[in-house]
Amino acid sequence: MFVFYFRQDNQAEASYTFGDRSSSDIVVRLRNEEGRDDWIYCHSKILSEKSQYFADRLSDKWPTCKILDSRYCVEVICQESDYDHHINLLRLLYLVSDDVHEDNLCHNVKSALGILSVAKELSCPQIVTACVNYLEAVPWEEGEEEEILRTVPRIGSEAEPILARLQPVDQSAVTEIFVSAFRFATSSPPLPLGDIKSSAQEQIEYMITEDDDAPLLIADEEVKLEVKECVKSLFGRFFQCLEETSFKPVESEVINKKGSFRMVLSDLSWAFQILTKMEVVRDFVITWVDISEKLVKVVEQLETAVAETVEIRVKVIEVTAKVIEAIGYGTVILPTAKRLEMVKLWLPFVRNTKPLVDSPVTEDEGNGTVRYKIDGEIWQALESSFVSIILALPSADQAEILTEWLGKNGLYPDLTEAFEVWCYRSKVAKRRLGLLGGEEDENGMS
Repeated sequence: MFVFYFRQDNQAEASYTFGDRSSSDIVVRLRNEEGRDDWIYCHSKILSEKSQYFADRLSDKWPTCKILDSRYCVEVICQESDYDHHINLLRLLYLVSDDVHEDNLCHNVKSALGILSVAKELSCPQIVTACVNYLEAVPWEEGEEEEILRTVPRIGSEAEPILARLQPVDQSAVTEIFVSAFRFATSSPPLPLGDIKSSAQEQIEYMITEDDDAPLLIADEEVKLEVKECVKSLFGRFFQCLEETSFKPVESEVINKKGSFRMVLSDLSWAFQILTKMEVVRDFVITWVDISEKLVKVVEQLETAVAETVEIRVKVIEVTAKVIEAIGYGTVILPTAKRLEMVKLWLPFVRNTKPLVDSPVTEDEGNGTVRYKIDGEIWQALESSFVSIILALPSADQAEILTEWLGKNGLYPDLTEAFEVWCYRSKVAKRRLGLLGGEEDENGMS
């Protein structure tokens, strides 16, 4: 609440000091419902020039101008949360001028927001401009950003520059930054830039994911083509690593160098997720199927006791699990021969890798043991995908695979479901197909 008193004596032209009782001709009384009551000594010239609110109150046209003799009294209730902001605004009225910069008037986002609201209420355009310029220029923390979104829209058009950094951008700009980020995310930057690359991958996935908000980018054919080209280049680096490793399978520097197996496989695993969201995963799956035979051969000749080898196997399985799932559930349709080949190649590889992953791998005596784990959901997904692929193969091929599995004493993956379905189908096959043939004969005779 403001209560201010105006002393109508002649005041000499001089500099004014906020709170100087000896030269004051107005007492501003600030109150709130919690009982705070402050009398602040001010100057009518300052307040009238800097605030239209005070100029109106102090004018002869105001209805209550003659009620209290030579003094004006106005009571305005303010909230406790705004109390200090009102006092700060009165102080700033003595400071604001064309020669004083915003960084000398505002000291933090919270204070500037509070003063901005009061300045708007009391019609102090210079203070409003100073607060807007300050808030538009300084960084915000997350909590401050939410408060700005609650406060600024109530101020009006003069505060719109504050929200410029939060405005949606043109779709062409989104597309450009997505493509640039994807190129970087599938590149092979120097190791110190690894964290930046990881961040780029995270943000790309965020941009195309629908959550509480719609995706930031809906990929058109042009974007999809660019993404495919980037993945093609990524596979190019993968082929290079594959060739180098096949010639030098035991040299650890081949595995650890820039653009190594491990890094490229991680990138491929991430790229598959993006391609799945964009519904352009077919080329990836076909490429992986085509290189599977050579990949399995190269990885299996690596020394299994080396920790890096186990990590490579883990990364290979992470990618393979995604590919097998796409094939098993019909996301990508392949000929029978290709599906059978994938089962025969990867089933033994997965079976041989699981014990290595489940057991500690000794790196060296100095470093102790290193354990590389695969999420249990990946093992389960692989198992389910293999079952789906097997059950879609011809019966004779199913029998061959299941015979080999039973000969391994039912080791992982558990193909019990496929075995049970095969038994049922095989037992009733003659009857079911015979009935079908009988119905066809009857239809032909009629």
